[in-house]
Amino acid sequence: MNDFITIAIFNFQNEIVVLKSILDNEGIQYYFENEMIVSVDPFASLAYGGIKLKIHPNDRELVQQILDNLDSNLKIV
Repeated sequence: MNDFITIAIFNFQNEIVVLKSILDNEGIQYYFENEMIVSVDPFASLAYGGIKLKIHPNDRELVQQILDNLDSNLKIV
């Protein structure tokens, strides 16, 4: 996991719930840096630089497509 890169940063844990499910279904290896820290103290998110989505560089294009589609298809009603 030393080769993993940051592709997205989120401020709150609730922002990554749907994304986790999609990445798991696609079989993409990932981890969220600072996820546990922010889950314990949500207001410390800015101090730690947010929750960072780390992926392998080979998955960059696929994950970017997922992030783009998630952003455009997720609507709050």
